[in-house]
Amino acid sequence: MVIRNERSGQRRQDVIIMAPELLILLGAAVILQADLLPDKKFLLLPPVNFTIKAVNLAQVLLRWEPHPDQEQSNVQLGYHVKINAPQEEEYETRNTERSLVTILHKGFSASVQTVPWSDHSLQASSWVSAELKAPPGSPGTEIVNLTCTTNTKADNYTHFQPYQVSLHCTWLVGKDAPDDTQYFLYYRYRSRIEECQEYSKDVLQRNVACWFPRTFINSKGRDSLAVYVNGSSKEAAIKPFDQLFALHAIDRVNPPANVTAELKGTCLSIHWEKPVSAFPSHCFDYEVKIYNAKKGYFQTEKMTTNTLLTIIDDVSKYYIQVRAAVSSMCRVTGLWSEWSQPIYVGKDDQKPWTEWFLIAVMMTICFILLIFSLICRICHLWTKLFPPVPVPKSNINDFFVIINNEKTGSSETEVISYMEEAGFETLEDSVF
Repeated sequence: MVIRNERSGQRRQDVIIMAPELLILLGAAVILQADLLPDKKFLLLPPVNFTIKAVNLAQVLLRWEPHPDQEQSNVQLGYHVKINAPQEEEYETRNTERSLVTILHKGFSASVQTVPWSDHSLQASSWVSAELKAPPGSPGTEIVNLTCTTNTKADNYTHFQPYQVSLHCTWLVGKDAPDDTQYFLYYRYRSRIEECQEYSKDVLQRNVACWFPRTFINSKGRDSLAVYVNGSSKEAAIKPFDQLFALHAIDRVNPPANVTAELKGTCLSIHWEKPVSAFPSHCFDYEVKIYNAKKGYFQTEKMTTNTLLTIIDDVSKYYIQVRAAVSSMCRVTGLWSEWSQPIYVGKDDQKPWTEWFLIAVMMTICFILLIFSLICRICHLWTKLFPPVPVPKSNINDFFVIINNEKTGSSETEVISYMEEAGFETLEDSVF
């Protein structure tokens, strides 16, 4: 009994000793939890010094700073950016600047606000806005219908860049542009800018097209191509114009090279090489068009390889063409190339065109001669064109004298014929 009481007393003493420690741990946990919970009265202030600056052709830089009076806390802050013009767009970022590629001839405006990056229970700040005004110029003087195409050619002069990309752009003169207006074109790809040196002109000697035989454009790149056209005139301020192009949408792929076809019985084998392009062979889709000249129809086959085997009618002649496009596995699907030059296989029962031409010429000549002879017969043109030659007068005089003597009461008739020739006379008497 005594031992049991001693144990109980010992336990009470241990609890009394540990109580302060437990209270300290509980207080620390409460304080830590209070620090982790956001202050519901915490206010977010809008950014300051928000600016928009044009730093390149069709490129702007947006920059701002956090509000200097923003309270420091454990809440992570971010920014919500809204593009208002020329095209609405929104995004969120934790950075205080952003570079954007966009057209600028219509002006540019944007707004930004401070937002909580992770805790969406806090209310965002108010908006601050900035604007980049449209460049000056008289309305209706800027170019219209700007179109551009790129094309890849093999470059035999360098091994470091075996392909060169050309650029061709065309446009129409603004409807209110004065007659003395002159336009000038520039392009920007990434950080490289070039001015056009080869222009085509209209009847008023105004630039309406531009040709770059060599550019810094990478046909395999995914960056946008920026094209900028300004102008000058003594009568009005010409409004500039800019436009962005996606390379896959304007790249004019070359047709497949070295298309060949071989016919063995009814088995037709067609082979070709990939187009001249910086893309490798596996990056192309193909279409093969086989035209039956005898029956007047064609079939189209889609391929991902550069060989086609098919069964055809071996008694007809066929025209074969192939075209290509960069496949979606290597970039965004773009335009098809032009068809390759046709090649011909099979038999041709028809006459060559030279024989048909000779037949047509002969038939035409015969028809013309027939019509001419009919006209001559009807209108007596032959005798008018070729009158008969007069015959000289003959020394021989031929005459007949017929004397009919009728006697009264007599039925006897005497016919006397005289013929006189040179040197002699003949007399014939006939009495009936």
